[in-house]
Order: sequence, then C-alpha cells, then structure tokens
Amino acid sequence: MAFALILASFRRIVEGEAFVRSGQWTKGALPLGRSLNGKTLGVIGYGRIGRAIARRAPAFGMSVAYCDLAKGPESPHAFYADKISLARASDVLVAATAGGAGTQNLVGAAVFEALGPEGLFVNVARGTVVDEPALIAALEERRIGAAALDVFWNEPNIDPRLLRFKNVILQPHHASGTIEARKAMGQLVRDNLAAHFAGRPLPTPVI
Repeated sequence: MAFALILASFRRIVEGEAFVRSGQWTKGALPLGRSLNGKTLGVIGYGRIGRAIARRAPAFGMSVAYCDLAKGPESPHAFYADKISLARASDVLVAATAGGAGTQNLVGAAVFEALGPEGLFVNVARGTVVDEPALIAALEERRIGAAALDVFWNEPNIDPRLLRFKNVILQPHHASGTIEARKAMGQLVRDNLAAHFAGRPLPTPVI
C-alpha cells in the first residue's frame, strides 16, 4: 500500500484515471508526473513494516534512509538519528511506525518544513502519528508537495479540509485490506489459541 500510494501520487494515477473517464484526454495531454528513479525514500519506523517498505525501494531505483530509536543491525540503508534530518534528506517520507501515546504527533510542522515543497508525505502507520492540523497547514501553504494517506485522526469522519486538496490521495485505512492478509490474520489467531490451550509459548504474545 505504501508504494501504491507513492506511485499514485508521483505518476498521477488517480488524476489520470479521472482524466480518461471524463473525456479530457481528447482535448489535450495529462500534465507530467515524476519518476521515482534517483529519489530518496525516508522511512520513519524501521520495524517489520518499515523494513518491508525499504526492501521494495531499490526495484524503483530509489535509495533508502530511515529513522528509528537505534540503528538497525546490519542494515544496508542510511540511518538518521532524528526525523528532521531524515525528512531533509528525503524526497518521499513514509510514516511506518507504531501508534500509541509514545508516537502521538511524532510527525509535525518541523518535519514538513524539512521535507520541503517538492516532498511527498505518506502515512501507512496510524493517524495519531501525525499532527494533522500541521499537515493541513503545510499543504495549504505549499510547504510540502503532496500527501498520500491511508490513516487519519478521526477516521472515518476525516477532516473535510483534506478533501479539497488535489495533491492529496486518500484511502480508507486499507493497507491490510487484502484477502491474503486477512486470512493470515485469522490463521494467526487460531495458532495463538492452539498454542495457549496446548501449554506452548504463543507465536505472538501480548507483552
């Protein structure tokens, strides 16, 4: 989903689909998009999901940098100790960190300022990770180039101001919304229950 959002934004996929359906193609060409080749992908949160996103980036010709509490063991990617420096080095910045009180408003005005007017911000983490009013202000003032969001503070009743931006792609918290993912989630529940009643360690214990 992270790369679907990145590609949709850079290559104007949503806009292009509407362009064809509306008949505008007969009147001229769609404005140019942007290539991912040679761009830097910054990942905030280098856990299982963050690393999975990072692994996909080289296929698109992107370099990868990341920020987390500590440098990942044997990671081939550039490590930044703080999110501001990471944002400044990134063309695309993806939030892939865990939610909760510890990461609330982790991405705010200073991060958007560092990302800059050509940068794309993508959130596939949790809505609470982002200072949403600061994101809206950055979009209104064109301090970032675009955003692609799968999660929001007050979903599904999202801030209506987000609906006005043509440079924002919106999705209904659907990153795990595949048949395969939901089957795997169900199987994991069964595996944990079976382990519990058999007296074995749980595959995914809640700590």
